[in-house]
Amino acid sequence: MTTDAVTGGSEIADVAELARRLRAEAIRSNERRGLVLAGDRDAGIDAAYTAVDALEDHAVPADRATLADHDDLAGNGTRAAATDDAGLDVSIVSTREGFRFDRVAPVHADDLLGTTRDVVILDCHDRFRPNALGQVVGAVDGGGLLVLVTPSLADWPAIRDGFDEGLAVPPFDIDDVTGRFRERLVSTIRDHEGIAIVETTAADHETDGGDGPVIRKPGLTDRPDRTDPPDRTDPPNQTDPRSRAGAHPQDGPDTHAAPGGAAFPNAIYEACRTRDQVRAVRAFESLRGPDRAAVVVESDRGRGKSSAAGLAAAAFALEGVDVRVTAPSTDAVDALFDRVREVLSARNAIRAVGTVPDTGTASEFGTTSEPGIASEPGIASEPGTDGRRIETGSGGSVEYVLPTVAAERAGGDGGADVLIVDEAAALPVATLQAFLAAEAVAFCTTIHGYEGAGRGFSVRFLDRLRADASETGRTVREVRLDQPIRYARDDPIERWTFRALLLDATPVVPEAVDDVWADRSPTGGDAESNPAVTYRRLSTDDLLADERLLAEAFGLLVFAHYRTEPNDLVRLLDAPNLSVRALTARGHVVAVALVAREGGLSADRRAGMYEGDRVRGNMVPDVLTSQLRDEAAGTPVGLRTMRIATHPALRRRGLGSHLLDRIHDEFAGGDSGTEDEDAETDYFSVSFGATPDLVGFWQRAGYGTVHVSTTRNDASGERSAVMIRPVTDRGVRLRDRHATALRDRLRDGLSDALRDLDPDVAAATIAACPVDGGAWLSLSDRDWRALVAAADGPGGYEVVPGAARDLAFAALLDRDAIADGDTDGDGETYRNGETHGDGDGRGGRAHDLTDREIRLLIRTVLQSHPRADVADDLGYESTRQCLRALGSAIGTLLADYGDAVVDEERSRFET
Repeated sequence: MTTDAVTGGSEIADVAELARRLRAEAIRSNERRGLVLAGDRDAGIDAAYTAVDALEDHAVPADRATLADHDDLAGNGTRAAATDDAGLDVSIVSTREGFRFDRVAPVHADDLLGTTRDVVILDCHDRFRPNALGQVVGAVDGGGLLVLVTPSLADWPAIRDGFDEGLAVPPFDIDDVTGRFRERLVSTIRDHEGIAIVETTAADHETDGGDGPVIRKPGLTDRPDRTDPPDRTDPPNQTDPRSRAGAHPQDGPDTHAAPGGAAFPNAIYEACRTRDQVRAVRAFESLRGPDRAAVVVESDRGRGKSSAAGLAAAAFALEGVDVRVTAPSTDAVDALFDRVREVLSARNAIRAVGTVPDTGTASEFGTTSEPGIASEPGIASEPGTDGRRIETGSGGSVEYVLPTVAAERAGGDGGADVLIVDEAAALPVATLQAFLAAEAVAFCTTIHGYEGAGRGFSVRFLDRLRADASETGRTVREVRLDQPIRYARDDPIERWTFRALLLDATPVVPEAVDDVWADRSPTGGDAESNPAVTYRRLSTDDLLADERLLAEAFGLLVFAHYRTEPNDLVRLLDAPNLSVRALTARGHVVAVALVAREGGLSADRRAGMYEGDRVRGNMVPDVLTSQLRDEAAGTPVGLRTMRIATHPALRRRGLGSHLLDRIHDEFAGGDSGTEDEDAETDYFSVSFGATPDLVGFWQRAGYGTVHVSTTRNDASGERSAVMIRPVTDRGVRLRDRHATALRDRLRDGLSDALRDLDPDVAAATIAACPVDGGAWLSLSDRDWRALVAAADGPGGYEVVPGAARDLAFAALLDRDAIADGDTDGDGETYRNGETHGDGDGRGGRAHDLTDREIRLLIRTVLQSHPRADVADDLGYESTRQCLRALGSAIGTLLADYGDAVVDEERSRFET
């Protein structure tokens, strides 16, 4: 072996010695270290085996850290800090098979979330998924190694693999994909402390071949003779009230005993692994009282927030309390339910574990029993439980339900005593707000994690929660967990991961831009009296040349969307169909949009899509072609706004609208946002979870609704809407034919697949459909007379339900959508008093209908809900009063749309 790595005055002989030195240093500090084996794949895997064998054969050093060395980890029981067992837990994440280690496929790397390993080997050849890196790194225990087997670092950015194929969306091919993300990743590997680099060659894999791997960077941070562990007991941040709220014993052997006055059993607190967890569990006790209460637990990944929630849930269940748990997926609550089972099993308290699928029908196996626990067959959960329900002998329970189910039952008869929302930031704000109907609710969320939880929770929702507390008297306890469970603070591998994957990317601090407006100041001045707002194309070169600019832009995109992953950072930097546009002020990003080129597909590609092939990166053409059966929809070139975000401190200042206007101006001139100068932009598009505010925002920007999905998103409960703003004649034709088709689908579908569509969403999406309702409406004289009888005489609209439906639908088509409201495009409404046209040439009849009357027309005439239910839901005193209001609403529409026949007929009922 050759080496050019010298540390502490002595040469490192080989990979085995390097691995032992890295692990010894990691154990002393209860940190992790990284080992990059770059070059030939087979040789890299051989070197990884060599490293693991060396660690398994090597005795634990005498200076290994003990519990006393790490006060803030006292009692956490991690392998590196608490045992002398030299046996290794090793996992390898690779597309290959046949290893003697635990092998995990890269697509299932999230299986390692919540687990603990001494060594994780990530094979970065063949199909390197940045998500996998973000997922597996947290599994490495303090004192452990993260081993990356990579191509040559010099060559890696230019290599294209299976993951890159997914970035080559039609009409682009893999040669159009850049390697800028890997270029940046390699730079961080070379520069960051605690990461060793070893070069391998194919000759190293051959018997007696080559000179052996070459150590290019040892990655050691301490001198070899250092035995004292770094101080990891820094005092808490006293400036953050959430960081150290509540009891926080600092010293003594009973650190994790129950705090004074605690209500939960001692065993619950003894199961805590850090002091932060003790504080979190203690905060959950506030949900025990009779008054309305909420708990907010925030942390970076790996701090034990879900485990703390599981400990609290178990304590509640022991008291006979029913706990309902919800999260974006069942995987997200694995750690929570593991702790529930652990605590309840230890106390022999589990009566039964339900094995009921989310249909609510008992499985063929009935129930399962914990070892030594009596089981009662036939325990069945309610629909939506997704197979997770644990019942205790004291009558308590812990049960998982889908977010939509939890939102519907919060505060109602079907609600539980306590609601726990895990990974709350991965849910839309509207869904979180629905949970506030619960008397006792806890929100647990990851601040910085591989999935890049949206900051909408921290800014938008917490403000609403505090406002709710002020209005209702609800108590709110906020706790932040800082101490990692498995390793010490300031761990170099965590810091490298955050930097490499931008897990902690955030917008600029508000103070730097708080006087920025799009076109006016708070006192009514114009843009000249405020900092200049500049429209910029942020090229990949621009972003990589300025880390601050990249972090601010990506941080805003993360902030606006409730699930952003490391894979998204790769798409931003490498995907040929994506472009970034931004508004900057004083050099800082204050608004950003990510736009994607779509369409312009070949005839063969369009035919395949029509016949069921999925075409990556062409969402709108795919929907219009495969679902709505328009084979020509893939011909025009579109520019879809994937995400748009405004700085949270600058909402309601017109920046989102201003950014969109500038994008329209730029691309309407023919640019498609790519290097293809012949690709003219035919239309702009957007797809999002439909809410009245968002539909109104995009309608005012000139977009028309062309599609509303018939199914709801499980997490948000929202239906997706697709809206189009045409540029060329081809774009106009595309929009018009799909708007006409949507008109017919909604008219019929609102009483069928869309019968439960929220009436406000229905009203907004219909109003944004660019079809003239008055021109479309065609009723016979008999229909008009029957409608007059329903409004003014002895008749009822059910005599001519089709005519009533068409009249109501025409009125909704012609209605202006939220004329005085606006949003920044990411869900936050603001009102600025501006007048906005609807952009489609319609008359925009306002009709003198109240919002209540519009909901009444939709619920009764279009969705055919029972009148008694409608009367109750809309607050009418009786069904009779509801019917009178319906007649009045129809009368208003008769005055707007009726002809001479209507006038003549209505005169007969005048008194």
